[in-house]
Amino acid sequence: MRAIVLLVFLAIQVLDIHGGYAQGKANAVKISGVYFPGREWEERLPSAMGLDSVEIGNAVAFAIESESENPRNMEFSHYQSFGKEPFGDGTGLFKERGAPTGIIVYKGYIVASWGEPARVDMTHSVTKSFLSTVVGIAFDRKLIPDIHEKVYLSQAPVHVLEPNPFANRAERIGQPMLLDLFSTAHNQEITWDHLLRQTSDWEGVLWGKPDWADRPAADPSEWYRRRYQIPGSVYEYNDVRVNVLSLAALNIWRRPLPEVLRTNIMDPIGASATWRWFGYKDSWVVMDGSMVQSVSGGGHWGGGMFINAYDMARFGYLTLRRGRWKDQQLISERWLEMALTPTPSQPTYGFMNYFLNTEKKLLPSAPAESFYHLGNGTNMVYVDPVHDLVIVARWIKSNAMDGLVGRVLGALPK
Repeated sequence: MRAIVLLVFLAIQVLDIHGGYAQGKANAVKISGVYFPGREWEERLPSAMGLDSVEIGNAVAFAIESESENPRNMEFSHYQSFGKEPFGDGTGLFKERGAPTGIIVYKGYIVASWGEPARVDMTHSVTKSFLSTVVGIAFDRKLIPDIHEKVYLSQAPVHVLEPNPFANRAERIGQPMLLDLFSTAHNQEITWDHLLRQTSDWEGVLWGKPDWADRPAADPSEWYRRRYQIPGSVYEYNDVRVNVLSLAALNIWRRPLPEVLRTNIMDPIGASATWRWFGYKDSWVVMDGSMVQSVSGGGHWGGGMFINAYDMARFGYLTLRRGRWKDQQLISERWLEMALTPTPSQPTYGFMNYFLNTEKKLLPSAPAESFYHLGNGTNMVYVDPVHDLVIVARWIKSNAMDGLVGRVLGALPK
């Protein structure tokens, strides 16, 4: 495997000598000495950036050798894991994944890549970072005046698109015709901050999934009778509640969230036209007279963001640069500061899906200031402001994350 990697680097040297990477340099931008890629992303040899090429090769080989043992067929993988949960049927799209894939970006330049970085695959819960970003843009535009504001104050009842919902059936008489996510006294105490930090403990059912069905308690007697916690007091990673945030955000934007993301983030950072953000077959609503799909915050039951590694790296680079791209501040620095602030009940988590290396608990080999966007698979976008570094790693074992990061850091100038 290492021999193959070294052959790849020899091929890179030949390309570099003959100007194979000249494309893209003309449309790149440097502002205050910081490189931002244009439509084509400039690649440089590790040695040209002062990196140890052998150590970079070792890191790449390690990533390839650490491929996840889960099936490449994502639908099969689902039914071997989350599909075993109550109401665990997949209701969104699945796609067979590719080989282990990744990109290493140092000081803005691609210094290594492996696998199929242009291949569009599911990215699972990295989707949550895109979701929190569209919420962040709403905050920056004053659609959300305060993240500590109670969410119900900005929410209208939702018309869920159902086939023949008003059929002449006796059991429908007197039943609600609109979906109100925050009608209970408990849910009316939930703020945007609670949803973003996964501390809301929202109660209810959304898109056919009860809140307790995601990673359910081992004791089934707790499923229906559990006492709900005061919002903000307890952290629980829960995709039903993530989808509540998505629908709440759609309710204030009043247009599809993928459109919001494309216009405000993905197009300005030069992302490809190949990414897609999906919801579920039953997550369609009527919004101002139009059919709109409420997208999911991950691939727990299918759906979520389908994207290539280059576009993931661009998003990671945007968060490395604290929301700035070239001469535009696409996300406010204030929002990024809040996103990177530890959650009191879970200090290694900020806003979804910013995993924080607080006290180096998650990645002992990395600086405490580093963070990453994480999805099942494993899909990781590692962001290191100390070393000006972004690493995208797809389809590796979760216990290999620190090993990969440590090997890349070992290649940096001493």
